[in-house]
Amino acid sequence: MRKLKNNELGRKSVDDFREAKKIPVVMVLDNVRSLNNVGSVFRTADAFLLQEIHLCGITATPPHNEIHKTALGAEESMNWSYFEHTLDSVLELQKKGYTVFAIEQAENAHMLDTIDLHAYPKLAFVLGNEVKGVKQDVVNQCDGCIEIPQFGTKHSLNVSISGGMVIWQAYLRFKDFLQ
Repeated sequence: MRKLKNNELGRKSVDDFREAKKIPVVMVLDNVRSLNNVGSVFRTADAFLLQEIHLCGITATPPHNEIHKTALGAEESMNWSYFEHTLDSVLELQKKGYTVFAIEQAENAHMLDTIDLHAYPKLAFVLGNEVKGVKQDVVNQCDGCIEIPQFGTKHSLNVSISGGMVIWQAYLRFKDFLQ
């Protein structure tokens, strides 16, 4: 078995990416501190043709060398917006018809492995701060919470890992939309 070279992968150019059909999914980063996490979400969102990323509060914005290290240029292809307050992002998305889920451990949360995302035509997911998670006032405004089941001794996952898991589930829900 031979590994493929980059030029054999058939990747889109930035211009082709901008013109490509996107899945109706927005990632909202609520005060994410790590620029590596921000860059990783950009890169994963690009890989699965997400609509947009909202960067909120203290979350850093491109251009930034530390974001670029993990985004590897996805910060140039992905649409993104900055909001001083995460609640403003959530309210705007809800006005546009998005169902907004906080990715959080909360009472009555839906488990990621059992929620049927087909019930929602447009989705947004809020990823929270590495220490404090999604702010409670943001959780209160969301349409619900999704929890990623965990079975070990730790009670949380890295922001970019959580984002990748949620983005993959959203892609599975919308993959036929891209055909």
